[in-house]
Amino acid sequence: MGKGLPRTAAMVHNRKMTATARSVPSEFRARIASAHRIVVKIGTNVLMRDDGSAAVGLIYGLVESIVNVRRQGREVLLVSSGAIGMGKKMLQITAEGLDLPLKQACAAVGQISLMSLYVDAFRHLGMHAAQVLLTEDDFLDPVRYENLQATLSTLLRLGVVPIINENDTVSTLEIDRPSGTEGLAHVFGDNDKLSALVAKEVNAGLLVLLSDVDGLYTRHPEDPEARLVSSVEKVTDEVLGFAKHSAGRGRGGMLSKICAAQMAASTGRIVVIGNGRVASVMDRICAGEDVGTMFLPGAPV
Repeated sequence: MGKGLPRTAAMVHNRKMTATARSVPSEFRARIASAHRIVVKIGTNVLMRDDGSAAVGLIYGLVESIVNVRRQGREVLLVSSGAIGMGKKMLQITAEGLDLPLKQACAAVGQISLMSLYVDAFRHLGMHAAQVLLTEDDFLDPVRYENLQATLSTLLRLGVVPIINENDTVSTLEIDRPSGTEGLAHVFGDNDKLSALVAKEVNAGLLVLLSDVDGLYTRHPEDPEARLVSSVEKVTDEVLGFAKHSAGRGRGGMLSKICAAQMAASTGRIVVIGNGRVASVMDRICAGEDVGTMFLPGAPV
């Protein structure tokens, strides 16, 4: 994988040695290693190559890591982006700034391809996956919320890995929300925040946010002066400022991940932002190794 990795992944070891934050207390790494229920969010930039095609090898590698975690007797719920991006590639749409109906059409086409990759990968390793497409009403309506809880609990009891995404074909709040309303007026505004909400509602002990960078940096990751932040105890204006240089094909970005981490940490979850393009990153994170940026539980909202 080395040649295809982003520059930040190749530099992770050296950058980690000069991180600005204090080292993480061993008790939190022990809690990660013993977490029974884990929510993993995989971003669009992890799942897709630079040309917009699916990064099949990376997807299979991540699935293998998830299966390894499952075989330890732990439960995993996967929140996955990528449907719109894959749909654009399949439909050979190269234009940016698509209107809402076209985004929804791309999501409908791409979701099939995305799930096909996941299902084949899990089946190859002897495990089943299930698709769970959600809208905000599934959390706001008491009956639908109860049904959702029952379904997720049953899937986990059966050893199935739920693969969760927003139902973009009917829900428009994520893909066409008004500017300036992110995370304010809605239950969730992107899959980062959706994963934080899922982690809370299923009482997960750990939330892992996988992106195409090694974690939260003090500056743009390609800046030689940038330093990887090992841990965050409190989301301050300074921490939020670290996220000002973020870009990519996904709808989130580092600011969204910080907000999602803050949401989950404030409800007692441990959150780790890591690089999904690095081999065995999930195995290492779930083993409690010093990987990525950890947000400690109890961080004030």
